[in-house]
Amino acid sequence: MLRGISPLIGPDLLGVLYRMGHGDELVLADAHFPADSLARRVVRADGHRIADLLDGILPLITLDRYVASPTFLMAAVDGDRADPAVAAGYQAVVRRHHAWTPDAAFLGRELFYERARAAFAIVVTGETTRYGNLIIRRGNDA
Repeated sequence: MLRGISPLIGPDLLGVLYRMGHGDELVLADAHFPADSLARRVVRADGHRIADLLDGILPLITLDRYVASPTFLMAAVDGDRADPAVAAGYQAVVRRHHAWTPDAAFLGRELFYERARAAFAIVVTGETTRYGNLIIRRGNDA
């Protein structure tokens, strides 16, 4: 086992993080996300919550400082309501590691899926919270 790396970060996810370049995006998706029909690369992290994985990922990479927001959430579809505590919880994890980070941007469902199609990889988690999907954009680690 490598020291200083969360035990939630398995070898496949660690390899994805290693190969990502600045500007690449990673989707942390809920258990029901259509990852296999959208992604070039799918990594399984079954049983893990997105906030916990995010807490393990962010010490290993930086986020992109050159965009309005390096994090994205799926906006609730008309008639639905997203729990604001989800976004606040993710933002607290992000700011613990990268204090400068602005609030996450919200993308409509179809725009979120388009961005997921272009992402470097999608990590399927055990998350079951509605509208709990998150995209993070890697920065320049220098």
